[in-house]
Amino acid sequence: MDPLITAERGPQGWTTTSAPKADRNNAAAVLERLRHSVEAGLIGRSALVERLMIALLTGGHLLVEGPPGLAKTRAVKLLAGGLEASFSRIQCTPDLMPADLTGTQVFRPQTGRFEFVSGPIFHSLVLVDEINRAPPKVQSALLEAMAEAQVTAGGVTYALPQPFMVVATQNSIEHEGTFPLPEAQLDRFLMHVLVELPDAAAELEILGLVEREAACEAPAKPAPIPTEAILAARRQAASIHLAPALKDYIVRLVMATRRSGAMPDVEEKIEHAVSPRGSLALAAAARARAFLAGRDHAVPEDVSELAPDILSHRVIPTWRASAEGITGRSLVAKLVERVEPL
Repeated sequence: MDPLITAERGPQGWTTTSAPKADRNNAAAVLERLRHSVEAGLIGRSALVERLMIALLTGGHLLVEGPPGLAKTRAVKLLAGGLEASFSRIQCTPDLMPADLTGTQVFRPQTGRFEFVSGPIFHSLVLVDEINRAPPKVQSALLEAMAEAQVTAGGVTYALPQPFMVVATQNSIEHEGTFPLPEAQLDRFLMHVLVELPDAAAELEILGLVEREAACEAPAKPAPIPTEAILAARRQAASIHLAPALKDYIVRLVMATRRSGAMPDVEEKIEHAVSPRGSLALAAAARARAFLAGRDHAVPEDVSELAPDILSHRVIPTWRASAEGITGRSLVAKLVERVEPL
């Protein structure tokens, strides 16, 4: 069989192992069945499902923003239903405390000792609903979990399970009683996905889907994917070939947000540019998208399709640009339009 070189991170750093090409194809087929299963329970949300699958493959976290009632929570629950990994949901409120996420020390009279009782963050897939309603202390605790895959409580650090993935939702129409996410936490999200209202045709399909579910006519779900299969797929997706020209395309997109002189009309509207984490995220996501498509290499379309969701929340416009209604997403759209792959 054609060997495929995969990378795995261990205590001594990165090592490479060989995996058959057939294994990669089998893993891609399994994830494709999961993708179709999730899409069957949603209408007009193929882009969101694709982003969820990419985050699952890269070990990244997803921020999903949109008005209420657009199946943001439903999409995550459908994904969780297709995995053997544990799942928890956290409903954010202004009075939420960090211990409500991480857990707390509880005194056990039987033993005369304190015992740590883990919170809902100790699951492989964590849905954080309306994250912008959580106060800053809770957001800070969540940041450590997202960045380091660990939680510190009572001076003791606890490792989170692997795989670990956070999907946070955000209501885009309510601002009272909310706490805007700090830029440092936004940067920890692999992608920021915007969900729009459906058109008339999709609305009719939604009505039909709900009626079928009420009549217990929902399609059969495939067997849940084991955790080991997800971890193996991650290693295989990380080995997808990224050509030097494509790496150059990614770097030129990111550098165009900085004071490089390449696009002065765009650069002058940017207060803070994309950090190297943006380049790494775009490269990893392009590999994952190619893996889901059954390819052994990424193409420029993988980069251009994902760039708005990966870079827009990492670009901070100047106050003047913001006053003119210019957003990070509109600036990134201009860059994608004007920066051409080689």
